Formats: sequence, C-alpha cells, structure tokens
Amino acid sequence: MRFQAFPAARQWLHAAVLGTALGCASSAMAQSEMTRLLVAFPPGGPVDFIARTMSQQLAKELGHPVIVENKPGANGAIAADSVIRSAPDGKTLWLTSVGAVAINPALYPKLNYKPASDLVPVSLVVNNVEIMVVNAQTSFKDAKDFVQAASQRKDKPMTMASSGTGSVPHLAAIQLNESAGLNLMHVPYKGAAPAITDLMAGHVDGFFGDIPGLVGAIDSGKFRPVGIAAAKRSARYPNVPTFDELGYKGVDSNNWYAVFAPKGTSAPVAAALSRAIHAALHAPDVQRKIEASGAEVVGSSPEALAQQLATDTDKWTAIIRRNRITPD
Repeated sequence: MRFQAFPAARQWLHAAVLGTALGCASSAMAQSEMTRLLVAFPPGGPVDFIARTMSQQLAKELGHPVIVENKPGANGAIAADSVIRSAPDGKTLWLTSVGAVAINPALYPKLNYKPASDLVPVSLVVNNVEIMVVNAQTSFKDAKDFVQAASQRKDKPMTMASSGTGSVPHLAAIQLNESAGLNLMHVPYKGAAPAITDLMAGHVDGFFGDIPGLVGAIDSGKFRPVGIAAAKRSARYPNVPTFDELGYKGVDSNNWYAVFAPKGTSAPVAAALSRAIHAALHAPDVQRKIEASGAEVVGSSPEALAQQLATDTDKWTAIIRRNRITPD
C-alpha cells in the first residue's frame, strides 16, 4: 500500500524543508560575517600586537571572525580614509594610537579626516604612559638629577631624542621643558627604534617612550627609568616616581590606543562593541599578555573615550600651537 500524505501533512513537510533551507542560509550568512579591525601600522609593532592579542577573544565575544588588517602610511590617514568610507554597521573598526586622532588635526592643517565628526568613539583599549629613560652608564638617578644637570649646562644644551616631530615622546619632552624651565635640544628620529639605538650608544641624553617599547632595555639594565609622565606610578615599575612627585607639574603624556567606528554608527551598536571589547580585554589570558608588555588594560564606554579624545585634543593642540610645531 502506497503512502499518501494528507494535505495538512504535505504543508507540514513543506514548512519543515523550507525551515531547514532558511536555517542553512542563516548559518552560511553567520559564517561569512566578519569584523575588520584596521591598524595604521605595519605588522609586528605595538599597536599590531594589541590588535592581534585581543582579536581572537573579541571574535568569541562577537560570535564571528575578527580580521586584523594593516594599513600603514601617511601618519594614519590611509587607515582613517578606509574607515570613514566604510558602512556604519560596526563591521569595520579602527584601532589607533592617540597621535592619529588627537595630535594630527593640529599638526596637519589639511588632514583628510576630522576625528571629532568623521569617527564614532567605541572604547579605549590600553594606556601607554610615557616613561623617561637615560643611558644606565650616566649618573642620573631620577629626573630631578637630569633637570639639575640640564639647567647648569650653559655651553651646550642636553639632548632629548624623540620618535619624530609631533610624536608623543616629542610633546612629553616639551612638557618637561615648560615645567622645569629647560631648553632641551630636540633630536627627532624616524621612529622609536633609531632613537633607542642612539641613546644606548650615548649619542643623546634622554628619551621619552611608551613603556612596552622600553621594557627590554630597562629590564636588561641598558636604560635607567627616571620618571613617569602620568598621574600615578606604573604597575610595571612601581619604584619610578612620577614627574609630579618630583615637583614638575603638567608632565602627563599617555599614548593610549582606542577603537573607533565610522560616522553614522548607531549608539546601540557602539555600546555593544564597547562591551565586547571590554570583555575581550579582561579575559585572563589576554589581560595577562598585554600587561606583561607594560601596557595598562582599560576598556571603556564610548562616552569615556569621547571625553578622553576631547581632553587630549585640547591639550596637544595648545602645546603644538604654543611651540609652533610643524611636521618635518
């Protein structure tokens, strides 16, 4: 006897097949969904390290792959242009350091993007406070010794290396100049690596840099840390005093990294991304790896990042204009 489906059964079967097909399509769509995390620096650098350290855990939080894309060049403008041209759907994000969003607008009058209006703040990621170091062969025990020697140098000013004109290390040195009434000679390099090399060789007297980039030289005894440019001491180097503790007010430089989305990204999407980033950063393995590098894990609300961006933009713009700094 051949089975003959009743109309109701045929309708149920059709619905089941259709539901299965839709489910497969939905699954395929979910599998093809991904978030691009753009980095305006080459692979292997400190920003790239943070991006790749958090990306795998962030993918778990978001439920789909997170792909790190390196778009170096033009002081961040290439990555910024790619971000601001992307759909505001939360699938294209920019992990950047403070320079590209809070310093470049004052340094480059014809910048092709405006951080305050072209980007939506999502979350602070890490703090990278500046630490001042000297060659360990010198007699300077702390920044006060350095300042005293610099103030007594009449014939030839002491030199302060930086990773480039308008960089955070350069601006931190200016803060020290202004606070201590010094006239340190600025020696700009094309990046931190050659500046560090020349400090090791004794060709320059001092250098401000992000802690992660100096951990190796400090821990190996090549450099002596003499001051922290922050409101509080570093957890990595708790015995190094802040400049404020040493009597030099206003030496406060934080090369933070943060995530931004394109203009038009909705507040709910930005808030959801912020929560996912916070959770990813505070996963034990991720946090441990980042803090071992010397960076401080943060994770913040979009509102907190917006406030940090406004505050630092005002601070760095004032220093750049007051000192008439122009790009090399």
